Amino acid sequence: MSGCPADVAAGAAAAGACATADAGLLYPPSERTQIRNSWNSLMRWARYFRSREESDALLVEKVVVFGGGSFGTAMGVALARQRKNIQVTLLLRDPYLCRDINELHCNTRYLKDFVLPANVNATTSAAEAIAGAQFAIHAVPVQHTRAFLQGIKDLLPPTLPIISVSKGIEVGSGQLMSEVIPSVLSKKHPTVYLSGPSFAKEVMMGRPTGIVAASKDKALARTIQRLFASPSMRVNTTTDVIGVEICGSLKNVLAIAAGIVEGLELGPNAMAALVAQGCSEIRWLATKMGAKTATISGLSGLGDIMLTCYGSLSRNRTVGVRLGQGEKLADILASSSQVAEGVPTAAVVVNLARKYRVQLPVLTAVAQVLDGHITAKQAVFEIMNLPQIEER
Repeated sequence: MSGCPADVAAGAAAAGACATADAGLLYPPSERTQIRNSWNSLMRWARYFRSREESDALLVEKVVVFGGGSFGTAMGVALARQRKNIQVTLLLRDPYLCRDINELHCNTRYLKDFVLPANVNATTSAAEAIAGAQFAIHAVPVQHTRAFLQGIKDLLPPTLPIISVSKGIEVGSGQLMSEVIPSVLSKKHPTVYLSGPSFAKEVMMGRPTGIVAASKDKALARTIQRLFASPSMRVNTTTDVIGVEICGSLKNVLAIAAGIVEGLELGPNAMAALVAQGCSEIRWLATKMGAKTATISGLSGLGDIMLTCYGSLSRNRTVGVRLGQGEKLADILASSSQVAEGVPTAAVVVNLARKYRVQLPVLTAVAQVLDGHITAKQAVFEIMNLPQIEER
């Protein structure tokens, strides 16, 4: 099992030593001076802000995580490692997994190769998990969120901030998490939505990761930024909740399409064209729904799209790869222990496209393939034979 995260600082120091040995070999003196001045200015700015943050330390004793999946566990572990005095409690349904976490210090179902810190524990009691918590990380899959929150809402203090890391759109209602959570709890319940390119395994390994904290409450978003920020995790903030959420949902559908291209072995040209088209489709719908273009091109938009479409750890991409290789969707889903949110989200995206009068050829094709109306090969053929258009 893997214990502590990789020593990023040591690696950076070693790289810096190598860079120093080669200093001055590439640029002429005048350009070298400009580059060094720019870098030194950036470092002074960073030191100034770090000193402000250190003088305004965030004191937290307990955080509860709703759900024991890979990403909820990873985010809880990230906090536990960064803050040695904090207690992170996972609220689970499975008593056997709960026992493994408490006795073996391991999430044996989703992250069996990692040892959990001693300040991470688990319980099946909602009352015990929530008692004394100052923050709650919501990592329950989107399609189960409404029922879960209805079951615990009487135990939730109205001031307990919810940090949602679940991505997707609720089937039936077509609601994003920023609509589901307030509809169950209260429109005034403090909530932040975390998203961005962040595989759970790499968070567990302590590899550099960047995410975005989105909330209409700027002060709360900044608090969550301070809560998670560490040498291995950068947290940006935004008030564009819709943009962060819709990008985090639609990228899962696009990742299935990317996986299909990979499974069909269509090559890098096809992959690049597919992902570029998908990015445009996400932009068309997201802006119609009120998202900011800066969000779409940022960490929670393009960043998450790139990771999910190209990363081998992507569950949604894996579904697409197996579809492209000829497997049946029912068999793929039956053999996976984790949720691929892009599967239920695909049909909802088509409904949103109709509502906002936007044509989404690639994302609609994914829904057609998932529903068995056309094969993956047929979808590619039809997409390639659409009318030639002007770039937009």
